[in-house]
Amino acid sequence: MAETGISNLQKRIAVALIGIPLIISLAWAGGGYFFVLIVLLSLLAVNEFHRLLSVRAFPPALPWFLFFSLVLQFNFFLPFVESRLLILVILMVFLVLELFRTEGSRIVNIGSSMTALLYVNIAFGSLMQLRQMQPVGLSYVMLMFVCIWTADIMAYFGGRRFGGKLFKRKFFERLSPHKTWEGFIAGCAGSVLGSAAVVYFDATLDTVFTLVTGLFIGLLSPLGDLVESMFKRDAEVKDSSSLIPGHGGILDRFDTVMFISPLLYIYALFAESLSGL
Repeated sequence: MAETGISNLQKRIAVALIGIPLIISLAWAGGGYFFVLIVLLSLLAVNEFHRLLSVRAFPPALPWFLFFSLVLQFNFFLPFVESRLLILVILMVFLVLELFRTEGSRIVNIGSSMTALLYVNIAFGSLMQLRQMQPVGLSYVMLMFVCIWTADIMAYFGGRRFGGKLFKRKFFERLSPHKTWEGFIAGCAGSVLGSAAVVYFDATLDTVFTLVTGLFIGLLSPLGDLVESMFKRDAEVKDSSSLIPGHGGILDRFDTVMFISPLLYIYALFAESLSGL
């Protein structure tokens, strides 16, 4: 078991050494380069989610999900119609498609399909729009990544070193039996330290905004993992796919990014509106 654990950790480190510089470079380049990354992640994630749905429901064929994901992401990048109208059109298409199908529950099929499509695309679309906020979009994205990564690292090692020594009850055992309160606390500390490091090197960010962001990412980032665990448990699978060695699938690796991106985008808009008063 120990050798398996070490092997898995080595895979995770190897993927991180390749993936993190790639993500940072594309985020730094922005524009079409970052858009291509967002589209790729969205298509892969919605493909994985479609497979999860197929365990409990009978969603429309995968090409519909891929097509609507492309349309949604392009609209986030270069808006051509109000998002709420686009979402309404997608819902109406799913409603009409269901008229000609006889499998499963109509409500479950439509509801689960809209949940999958909107969660994936609004999450990654928010990340794109966060990057496009000028002149600090890149700083916001880097802040989010640093806080999530430092929280993840500190939670992992803090949980392994101190898990169960201070609190006997697990953090959320029903969905994630290995998470501990010690790991959660270590993750919060890691996120705040990460935000402090970012604001130290990036003078374009407001100190209070940055530290508050670090705190709220530390507090809320475990929810992204729990939400994805909820979906996987419902589909009775361990990982959303085996695409990324040592990590599982896109939904497994980017679950926290997907959950935090819309929240940080909303917070950034709110902070900018306050500064403009």
